[in-house]
Amino acid sequence: MKKVLMACLSSAFLFAAADAYAIDSTGCGLGSMAWRGQSGIAPQVLAATTNGLFFNQTFGITFGTSGCDPNGRVTGGTGRMVLAFMENNMEQYALDASAGRGETIDTLAGILNMDSAKLGEISKQNFAYMFDNQNVDAVNVTLKLLEITQA
Repeated sequence: MKKVLMACLSSAFLFAAADAYAIDSTGCGLGSMAWRGQSGIAPQVLAATTNGLFFNQTFGITFGTSGCDPNGRVTGGTGRMVLAFMENNMEQYALDASAGRGETIDTLAGILNMDSAKLGEISKQNFAYMFDNQNVDAVNVTLKLLEITQA
């Protein structure tokens, strides 16, 4: 029985570690609003716990409160979609971002629900910030892209 319990706990920690860089992982609700802008495991756990304990996500989705959109789509979060795209297309995005136009810019503009020309301009202006070294990874580029497009 102890071996089964240890195997379950080990698996849970592995899955938790794989999701440690998740973006928008707690959804909408009072907990998400209270700990907005903070990163790390503790704020995410506190936000998710608050959302779950007070059932405020259901209320928020129904009535459009607490940062919830009743007309929104279930997508796993825009940030996750951008990250998934960036993990497979970062080299091409770097080329397109340096030029301010291209297929990856058009696709990301669709994901972010913004004008392609504006995203191209933002990407070109902030290229050095997003790609600040040769070893930059998809998580950091995604976080910086979301930061500059939300401002």
